[in-house]
Formats: sequence, C-alpha cells, structure tokens
Amino acid sequence: MNLFTRISTARDKKSNLYYVTLVAVLCIGSYLLGVWQNSTVNPRAAFDTSTDPPCEKLSKTASTTDLDFNPHHNPHDPPPSAVTAANFPSCDAELSEHTPCEDAKRSLRFSRERLEYRQRHCPEREEALRCRIPAPYGYKTPFRWPESRDVAWFANVPHTELTVEKKNQNWVRYENDRFWFPGGGTMFPRGADAYIDDIGRLIDLSDGSIRTAIDTGCGVASFGAYLLSRNITTMSFAPRDTHEAQVQFALERGVPAMIGIMATIRLPYPSRAFDLAHCSRCLIPWGKNDGVYLMEVDRVLRPGGYWILSGPPINWQKRWKGWERTMDDLNEEQTQIEQVARSLCWKKVVQRDDLAIWQKPFNHIHCKKMRQVLKNPEFCRYDQDPDMAWYTKMDSCLTPLPEVDEAEDLKTVAGGKVEKWPARLNAVPPRVNNGDLKEITPEDFLEDTKLWKQRVSYYKKLVYQLGETGRYRNLLDMNAYLGGFAAALADDPVWVMNVVPVEAKLNTLGVIYERGLIGTYQNWCEAMSTYPRTYDFIHADSVFTLHQDKCEPEDILLEMDRILRPGGGVIIRDDVDVLIKVKELTKGFQWQGRIADHEKGPHERVKIYYAVKQYWTVPAPEEDKNNTKALS
Repeated sequence: MNLFTRISTARDKKSNLYYVTLVAVLCIGSYLLGVWQNSTVNPRAAFDTSTDPPCEKLSKTASTTDLDFNPHHNPHDPPPSAVTAANFPSCDAELSEHTPCEDAKRSLRFSRERLEYRQRHCPEREEALRCRIPAPYGYKTPFRWPESRDVAWFANVPHTELTVEKKNQNWVRYENDRFWFPGGGTMFPRGADAYIDDIGRLIDLSDGSIRTAIDTGCGVASFGAYLLSRNITTMSFAPRDTHEAQVQFALERGVPAMIGIMATIRLPYPSRAFDLAHCSRCLIPWGKNDGVYLMEVDRVLRPGGYWILSGPPINWQKRWKGWERTMDDLNEEQTQIEQVARSLCWKKVVQRDDLAIWQKPFNHIHCKKMRQVLKNPEFCRYDQDPDMAWYTKMDSCLTPLPEVDEAEDLKTVAGGKVEKWPARLNAVPPRVNNGDLKEITPEDFLEDTKLWKQRVSYYKKLVYQLGETGRYRNLLDMNAYLGGFAAALADDPVWVMNVVPVEAKLNTLGVIYERGLIGTYQNWCEAMSTYPRTYDFIHADSVFTLHQDKCEPEDILLEMDRILRPGGGVIIRDDVDVLIKVKELTKGFQWQGRIADHEKGPHERVKIYYAVKQYWTVPAPEEDKNNTKALS
C-alpha cells in the first residue's frame, strides 16, 4: 500500500468517528430535553410505581379475567362518562312485587267482559318505572330443590291470605318464619301425589309419551310440582287476582309458572306444544263463548294429547250440594262441554269419580269428513299461523292439524311423531325433519345440540356456581333458538324457561316443545308476565344486538334486574362493543361482573359477560329499627 492510500484510510476512519459522536450527542440532548419538559409533573414519574393502581388477582382460568377492549374496538363510542352517568335508584318498598304488565290500577282501564282486564296490559314507555325493584326486608335465599317443593320463607312472599282461604284444602300452611306446602288442592285435598296416581290409573303417565303439560288456573302449582318426579314438566299459569301470590308461591318453590289467564288473546305458546292439559276447578267457562277456550286448548295440545278436567261440573250428581249450585245448572254446563269436545273431534276416554279425560285426535282425516255434518266450528283459515301467539286474538275456529295422506290410518300423527322421553330431547324434532323451518336442516339441529353442550361445559368453568348442584333452580334463556342451552342442562336439577323473542328471525318455539322442553314468547322491550325475583340465573345470547333498534339496553337490563333474585347470576353473550356498554350500565344496578373470552379464544368478537346481582333489600321498617335499638 502506498503512502497516499494509508493517509486516505486514516482520514475516513477519523470522519466516521466524528459522525458517530455527533449522533450520540444529539440523542442524549433529545432525551434530556424530554425529561426537562415533563419535570413540572413529576421528575421521577417514569420510575415511580407507588401511584399505579393495584393489579387485579389473576384467576386460575386466564380467560375469566377482565379484558379491556377499549383501545382496540369501537372508536366512535361516547366517552365512558356518558355511559356510566345512568343511575337507577331503588323503587319504593311497596313496589317489591311490581308486575308492570299485570298492574291492578292499569287493568281498571279495560273491559271486564271475558276478563280482558286481567290479561297483559303493559305500560307505555314513558310510564315505565326507571328504578330497581327491591326485595322485601328480610328476604332470604330460597331453599334448595327438592326441599323447596315443600317449604318457602315467609319473608320472601309475605302473604298469609291463602293459608286462611284454602285452609281446608291443604294448599299452604304458615308456621313461624316459613310456609309449608302439603301438596293439596281444591280437588285433591289428599295431596297431589295421590291425585296423580288416580290419573295414572286411567292413562299412562310413566312410559315417556307424556312429557309436557299445561295447568290452567294452577293455584300454588302443586300438580306441576309433583309431576316433576314423574319426568313431566308442567307450564303452570294463573292470573294475578284475589288469590294473592299463588304464582309467586309456585316460583318460590322452584316450580315452572307464569302469570296468565284465558281471556281474549291466545296463550303465548305455539300450536301442538303440550302432551297433556289440566284443569282442576280452574273456574274457566269452558262451554261458554262458543267454546273458544276449549278451542285454544285444542290449538296448544299435541295430536293425541289429553285434556283432564276435575271439579265442577264433573260428578255433579254427587257433589252439587257442596258446590252450592242447582243440578240443572251443572247438568247444562257439562252438556255444553261435551258438545264442544265432540265438535273438536275429541274422544272421551273415561269419566270416573271426580275425573274426566278427553283425547285429541292424532290427525284430522275423520274430522274433515265430520265437518260435512257438524258445520261449527269451522276450520281456521290455512293462511292463519297457528304458532302466532303474541297478542293474537283468540278465534272461534278449529286449528287444522298438518295434512296426512288419507290412505294413512287414524293413528298417524299429524306433523310427525315425537320420540318418548328421554330420547325425545336430542332426537331431531318433526318440525325440523319435515322442513317446516327451511333454514334449519337435521344436520344443523344436531350440530347446534353438540355446540351447546360445549358452550355449557365452558360456562361451568367460568361460573362455578352454574356447575354447583343445587345452587340454581329457576333458569331463564332469553333467546333460546332451538333450546340447546336447556338441553345441555337436562341432567342438572334445574328447569329452564326457554324464550323465543318475537323479534327473532325464526319462530322456533314449536321445536323446543317437540324436544320435551317448555318456553314462551316474549318481547324484551316489555316486562315478562312473572313476579320479581323469579329466576336464579339468566342467560342472554345476542339479546341486546337483536333489540338494538327496538329499545334501549337499560330497558332490558331493568327487566332482567327485576326478575333476577338477589345473589343470582347472569351470562350475557354478545358482540364485545355491546358488552362494554352493558357492563358499564350494570354498575348502576349493583351487579358485579367481568368480561371473558369466547370459548374459541380471544380472537372472536363475541365475548361473554358474567355478572352477579348483589344482595340488597328495602331498609328495615321503623318498628324493627326501634326494637333493635331497645335490645342494644
């Protein structure tokens, strides 16, 4: 290497050293400038962790921790203050049993003809209460099933009227701080078990062919309570009337029930839903109004289903004196019932002592031929949807059964035969097999059943209370679809009210009943026909998204809070943006909860919000406070 080359190389190295030094000086200067600019706040802020919020405890299951999606989702949401500003105070103590759509004062605005005033009449949105319904002072967690069938806390349903009015009929007894339910009824003072045994000697209740029942005018629902041990689930209903709190007692016992009445609109159930219908002195005028009430029973009965009647006028020849009615009056009533039953093509199976049982035909092959002789009632128009039952007027017409080939015999089940219980639960329902719901194939049904088994298994890992035997009894699924949630819990000691919202794309409630489950229709922008504190646990899948353009999320949350028991649990499954808003709103309800991942993992937009309603009641009455002070 010559001299010129060595001098040039040395000069290049020196230039590089100057360049590196200059860059380092500029970087250090920039850093020091940044520290100086922030020194007015706290020069040690970058290193001081003493003011940081404490870290939350990590759950054993990582997916159950609170997840913060705000930095990544929904950039156009209002600031949190706009959501959390909502405050929902406690309603007055006298509203602890408030049922918005069965309000006694509002009912006076409506006609008493056919008891229209006692059916559902919901407040206008501006009339609706914007406060939380309190539990009564002294409220306690109900007894666990099966003990709850026979006993309930007085403080939870503080009404003793029935203990006096029905004293000789063994409905309910009051002792110390609790009610006892001996299982009696007006027509079965020996108890519901003995009464059901009498029925079982007339028709088979044990082979699994009878699974779903409806009890009209149920009292405290002892009939339904004792059918449960025979694997028969009963939808019990009665109005909110002078028999104070009868449905509330049923729910407190852990028995399925709703507030309802046969008046001018259809019962909120699909056609061909129940295997058995029952009336024990239910005071419904079956032979009056052109037989419209028996026609409604016919609509909801499955082909081949039974109607059981006990009490007036059955066995009037022996009982007429005790009923304080004339023999002619009772004879006329029974004649009217027999005539309506024949016009519906029902067959009288048996009448023995105080029981009479009729059976609906399996199809209408013979009945259509009879229409040539019996002109009334006419068949309902075929363009009328027999499953449409939300504020739908009752019609004096016979609901036609699905067509069957006239070459078939009279035992061919119109619409398809259901399997016997328990195979019925997971077998493909006839409405799906027949293609009545074109969007749902048999493969879709089976996949949905499998999916919900996986989801419920995941839920039980998130929410240990759901997997704890006996912790929950009364469950509500607010958007049940095919009943997969309830089916996955069939082996647990719970019952599920499966709701198909009227806003749902598909009316699937008939499928749910064909599985041997029970449910009802509901618009979640209105109150449900039930008492406060009905349910231990509520499941809401996509309910808020479904009603996004119909009502505000707080409207739905207020109703959920009303019908949820103190200490009860909620799982809301929805889009993450929806859940963030809902979670903020529930802070105003005294709910404690967290958002967890979808069962498939964190990359799914659908998340799960699990919350618990905190225990709170109305304040102690003044006399209790004074007594406490005196004792202290």
